[in-house]
Amino acid sequence: MKNVKIFSLGIAMLFLFLSFKTIDPLFSLQTKVKTITGTVSDNLGPLAGVSVLIKGTTTGTTTAFDGKYSIQASEGQSLEFSYIGMKTQTIKITKSNIINIKFENESTLQEVTVVAAYAIDRKKEATILTNYSTISSSNLSPSSSNAYIKGSVSIKEKEIHYDSYSNVKNLDDINNEDYDSFIENPFTNPKHEALSTFSIDVDNASYTNIRRFINQGQTVPKDAVRVEEMVNFFNYKYSQPSNEHPFSINTEYSDCPWNENHKLLKIGLQGKEIPTDNLPNSSFVFLIDVSGSMNAQNKLPLLKESMKVLIKQMRKNDKVAIVVYAGAAGLVLPPTSGNQKETIIKALDQLQAGGSTAGGAGIELAYKIAEENFIKGGNNRVILATDGDFNVGASSNSDMETLIEEKRKCGVFLTCLGYGMGNYKDSKMEILADKGNGNYAYIDNIQEANRFLGKEFKGSMFAIAKDVKIQIEFNPKHVQNYRLIGYENRKLRPEDFKNDAIDAGELGSGHTVTALYEIIPLGVKSDYAKDIDTLKYSNTNSNNTFSEELATIKFRYKKPDGDKSIEMVNVINNQAKKLQQASEDFKFSTAVAWFGLKLRDSKLIDKTSKTDIKALALQGKSYDNEGYKAEFIRLIEAVN
Repeated sequence: MKNVKIFSLGIAMLFLFLSFKTIDPLFSLQTKVKTITGTVSDNLGPLAGVSVLIKGTTTGTTTAFDGKYSIQASEGQSLEFSYIGMKTQTIKITKSNIINIKFENESTLQEVTVVAAYAIDRKKEATILTNYSTISSSNLSPSSSNAYIKGSVSIKEKEIHYDSYSNVKNLDDINNEDYDSFIENPFTNPKHEALSTFSIDVDNASYTNIRRFINQGQTVPKDAVRVEEMVNFFNYKYSQPSNEHPFSINTEYSDCPWNENHKLLKIGLQGKEIPTDNLPNSSFVFLIDVSGSMNAQNKLPLLKESMKVLIKQMRKNDKVAIVVYAGAAGLVLPPTSGNQKETIIKALDQLQAGGSTAGGAGIELAYKIAEENFIKGGNNRVILATDGDFNVGASSNSDMETLIEEKRKCGVFLTCLGYGMGNYKDSKMEILADKGNGNYAYIDNIQEANRFLGKEFKGSMFAIAKDVKIQIEFNPKHVQNYRLIGYENRKLRPEDFKNDAIDAGELGSGHTVTALYEIIPLGVKSDYAKDIDTLKYSNTNSNNTFSEELATIKFRYKKPDGDKSIEMVNVINNQAKKLQQASEDFKFSTAVAWFGLKLRDSKLIDKTSKTDIKALALQGKSYDNEGYKAEFIRLIEAVN
């Protein structure tokens, strides 16, 4: 009898167990943790930067450039998919391990989500890192808003969580970012200024920085917009060089979409693609800012993960050293073989933020290490990763410029990686890259790190030509006025073109560089045209010999280890295509430049319709395997 009772009790407990498991999702959560993957898209294709959050938790991830994501979760939990301008979708996890999402645009944007806003409360000596801030659009005004803020405050290493309403006088007040101001290039009469000379610019930091502002629902500072860096973020399908020179020259002449009756001349350079097996050995010195200003999730932690992307590319004969700086500079990892990846990563993971920012001392030490470990005929480079907030020692822009100009003479190249927001010093980063035989990227997320340091590693880190300069002479028989779109801080004097002592930009393996000139043809009436009196001593008959030529363009470059420049010459005929017949590269690069001019509130364009900009970009959207062009089109949609 006793055994029967025990058996009956066991049966009852089993039924209770099964019933509880069926009706209580929490029980299921504890036993069925699994990896959920999928792709998020909209009507344009894969959608990057979508927030994927396990509802009711702080665990989440974001989609990569191909729209894919991966997250550990359990059956019974729900995933929230959110993106600015899209209706948030909540999906409950069932037995399937794959959840694909298709977004549709909302007709009105009810909320603006600011991700990882950053501010310093000096009175409380507290660093405020908001996980997110949701602001009701009805309360937004130019001067104030009522913001519901949820996040945490760290005071003297003690974290205090908060969840409250906060009156914000001006959302932009939390920013203390620094950008060099400049005036956009005006129209010039070729009779007055026959030559236009400038250095190439392969940087694309401006584009990713602008993307950060737009994705956070913030106004883009005008001086943060450098049109040439926006255009050069994208790769174009130019032909590979077929001669002894390290790059090919590609030109195209067509209509200007933003000013009726004007034309656009596109000049494209395509760097030679060097096979990975033929790349020279590298000696890299990571120069890492570990000062107190780097104590934010989108700074030092993101920086570490970015460097790991770069470390994956290292080979046995490559060397990596790590120099850090805060109140002082120090060597934390001596030159180490690229195949000792665990050792390098361990040194990275141990870095902590704190102290002031001795940027000058850090640069001095990094170049010293680079010179001591210089590989003749190799790829020698300092990789500076910082928010640019130098505040001890050589800190002014002029001091930093003088220091880096002196250091570049040793033959070591420079790559600047910018991180963070709030106190970001773009002006210092640009000066360092511009004056130090360098390039400059802004890393706003791990996807951008994967692009710049992973997928485009050869172009970012291996120079095939340095001090590349362009000089163009327009034929006044056909050109009434011209202006260079962007490159304002890369302009050179005509006499600088042949002066080998003048620094200019570098071109990497497989890199493309694009420049656009807006042209007012002779005889066209335009509000922007500048007229001058006929010059008494000009040779009025000389143009008859070159009546079919629009312009002559010259290039000068040095080999990576050379001191003497080599010249190339190309003639452009006065044969313009209709915009409809122009290449997709022409249409897309023009749309990017147009969007940049709109963001800068240019006074030299007639049309600013984002509908027209988007339509032109869509005509050039093919060959978008990585989804960068689709992402750009979404940025257009997000701006008023």
